[in-house]
Amino acid sequence: METLDRILDKAPAQPAISAHLAARIQREFTTRWDTLWGGRSLLHGRDAGADAVRLNGNDYLSLTGHPDIVRAQTEAIKSDAEFVIQSSVFLLDEHPARQLERRLAHLLGKEDGLICQSGYSANLGLLQSIADEHTVIYMDSLAHTSLWEGARRAGATAHPFRHNDPQHLDRMIERHGPGIVVVDSVYSTTGAVCPLEAMVQTCERRGCMILVDESHSLGTHGPQGAGLCVALGLSERVHFITASLAKAFAGRAGFLSVPSAMRNYVLSTSYPNMFSSCLLPHEVAALGATLEVIRRSDAERQRLHAITRRLRADLTELGYPIHQGTEQIIALESGTEPATMVLRDLLEERNVFGAVFCAPATSRNRTMVRLTLSAALTDAELDHVIGAAREIAPLVKPWDWPLARRARVAEAQTV
Repeated sequence: METLDRILDKAPAQPAISAHLAARIQREFTTRWDTLWGGRSLLHGRDAGADAVRLNGNDYLSLTGHPDIVRAQTEAIKSDAEFVIQSSVFLLDEHPARQLERRLAHLLGKEDGLICQSGYSANLGLLQSIADEHTVIYMDSLAHTSLWEGARRAGATAHPFRHNDPQHLDRMIERHGPGIVVVDSVYSTTGAVCPLEAMVQTCERRGCMILVDESHSLGTHGPQGAGLCVALGLSERVHFITASLAKAFAGRAGFLSVPSAMRNYVLSTSYPNMFSSCLLPHEVAALGATLEVIRRSDAERQRLHAITRRLRADLTELGYPIHQGTEQIIALESGTEPATMVLRDLLEERNVFGAVFCAPATSRNRTMVRLTLSAALTDAELDHVIGAAREIAPLVKPWDWPLARRARVAEAQTV
């Protein structure tokens, strides 16, 4: 007779999946894994050792482990044993989460807002609440997937417009009528900055509302880290601001701004808010402490921007086509998935670790290794990254990447 331990060690039996699902997995994944990826994961390469330079996270200001944040978190864990876990729609105005929502909203120059489980939930839930099948949504072609999913969930008609092109947006609105314009302030794959003032002017002229996702500028840009809408004096002209708090805030949450008069409406229509539990007390406490740390982190923001300028200048000089962005996100867009796997492996062999972005996060032939910078990077680490990039340049030939060739063609056409 088998012992309980031996029974538990056995792999559990699984019922067979349907033939339809098996065919879909083969068509959409297995063939890609076996051919383009050569039987290895494109997303997971080597383990990063203690001496690795990690450029694959989003903690832009290097706040993880900050003593003020850890202290707030641990004190909340010790003192909130009687906390009731429930949907955030039931939280009263005296709840610490409501205080955090107001503080975040005021930082962004807005009246009020909602804390969500993630930035993805914030975007999906807000668009579900402010759009429906009668709404036209104009989406920057590089807008985050969560925004596209929000439009789909709302049943709205979504029209993409050319990336960062307010003139093309204007022509689209003239053709299809007023609606909601959706942009990122800083784009998550390339580090490109949205021409927000021109976008807002187009919206005002055409009678549109505008939603700005500030996930990659909240904390890193603007006075006290308030983001680009505040930095440009546009908060009072932007209808909605959303953000992931898993970037500069280094937490696990999302935020969306709403006018006070709309708050209860959104709570009653946004499924991600209605059908998800609220954040736990130690998460709320940590985010509250993080907000205060971010507001006084001007030196870290300056360091981050200086690092960004230096690394971008050096990579450009080496022939890497990174002209599509300017901020702390740097895309090494090698093009195909096999080429990106080679690039990833060569970088990781030299202890430089980025994050691979491929379809559906990018277009099929615009795969990249994304490098994200942080304020804690030392000059020695930057020297190491630049040295690795210089060493592998003759092997990966970045000047021959599709993006570089397209840039040369575009430049020739303007001469």
